[in-house]
Amino acid sequence: QVQLVESGGGLVQAGDSLRLSCAASGRTFSTYAMGWFRQAPGKEREFVAAISRSGGRTYYADSATGRFTISRENAKNTVNLQMNSLKLEDTAVYYCAAAQVSSGSYYYTPRFPREYDYWGQGTQVTVSS
Repeated sequence: QVQLVESGGGLVQAGDSLRLSCAASGRTFSTYAMGWFRQAPGKEREFVAAISRSGGRTYYADSATGRFTISRENAKNTVNLQMNSLKLEDTAVYYCAAAQVSSGSYYYTPRFPREYDYWGQGTQVTVSS
């Protein structure tokens, strides 16, 4: 059981940077792989980035590669998404999610919504021209 709360969203201009954070409750944060997804009105939830339970491996969607960086601080129960060079098409509600994995799955980076067990409420990111 884990509760997730995102923060850091807002309205920014194209080309700007933004850092999202996800604070997790619970005693077993290090047993979860973590991910970020986004969803625009009328569209399906879209994978953005994932990080393994130890932070040793990451995976990015093509749209995020080279611009976004996912990281985690297990001692603080926190996952971050650094977003640089933001574009209009990055506008969406961003969700962080947690996927419980086995003890030996240190490099698991799930990429589909069905693989995740817990979700935050989302934070709005709006990019203007």
